[in-house]
Amino acid sequence: MPLLTRMLTAPLSIDVRRGAVAALGELLADRRIATEGRVAVAVGPGQGDQIAEDVRPTLQDCEMFRVEGATVEAAVDLGSKLRGGSYEAVVGIGGGRTIDATKYAATLAGIPMVSVATNLSHDGICSPVASLHHDKGKGSFGVVMPLAMVVDLDYVRAAPQRLVRAGVGDVLSNFSAVEDWELAGRERGEPLDRLALTLARNAANALIFQPESIESDRFLTVLAEGLVLSGMAMSFAGSSRPASGGDHEILHAIDQLYPGTGNHGELAGMGTVFCYHLRASFLGEGAGRLEEITACLRRHGLPVVPGDLGLTEEQFVKAAMHAPRTRPGRYTILEHLDLDENAMAKAVADYVREHGH
Repeated sequence: MPLLTRMLTAPLSIDVRRGAVAALGELLADRRIATEGRVAVAVGPGQGDQIAEDVRPTLQDCEMFRVEGATVEAAVDLGSKLRGGSYEAVVGIGGGRTIDATKYAATLAGIPMVSVATNLSHDGICSPVASLHHDKGKGSFGVVMPLAMVVDLDYVRAAPQRLVRAGVGDVLSNFSAVEDWELAGRERGEPLDRLALTLARNAANALIFQPESIESDRFLTVLAEGLVLSGMAMSFAGSSRPASGGDHEILHAIDQLYPGTGNHGELAGMGTVFCYHLRASFLGEGAGRLEEITACLRRHGLPVVPGDLGLTEEQFVKAAMHAPRTRPGRYTILEHLDLDENAMAKAVADYVREHGH
């Protein structure tokens, strides 16, 4: 008998709206999450504390834990506490760092995790990947995707605008990641998951032509849903492939060489522009998409060229040359062109000249 379907991991619940946090207690009462109600809550700095206080009346039996940072050490420590307390689930409340640490801890403890995001800076609110710092820098770790997600637009609006805008760059980077995966399929015979590609591409398509700004609830909803779809695409693919290509290789290289330069989404967006510049210049394709992405980033006040984040052309060349080493074995436009330093320097100079206005 032919196999007509496949089983796909998807969130039990996605709630994006104003006042969504108020329904958290009702969500946790769902016996598919915790049969006996033994739930822990992990909070980060900033709004995490405020949300924890807001929901405490409905989560009276939940024990609160503080997550001090997005480090492997902090995540392992939380995972140990979750195992020791025999909890059935954990709620991570905070920004991307808190969510990532809690996802890793939940995976170590073997329990489901509910993500309550206080900003929309990147797709970590739903993805099966956790970015954590360790002794040798920063790494990406495979984790179980959150079982449910809550995005309360009231709290998102209270977050720094720079963090909210950053999510735009991370969603738009799906365009570049999808192009890179398809390139790897053509050049290297790498298997493609067309459903994952479709989800990732549609998340970016829904956002790029949105005429409104982060002041609009409708725009924030589209952004949040785009980040969730990106996470689901990675889960379906079993890797970060549909949402992480040469754009993210550049992001990770800048993080390693020049830490603190920009946040995840800002760097992802800038990396996407450069990768599309390479496609247009060397492959003669993607010029129209390049213009659309650049216009969208500028419309939302995001960096487009290195100088927008205080990087020199020479520093960006060094990062672009280093980028393939951040994801060994991943084939992107950077590996495909394999430019030497002189050719890369010329490409960067052209990119800055053409898009730096």
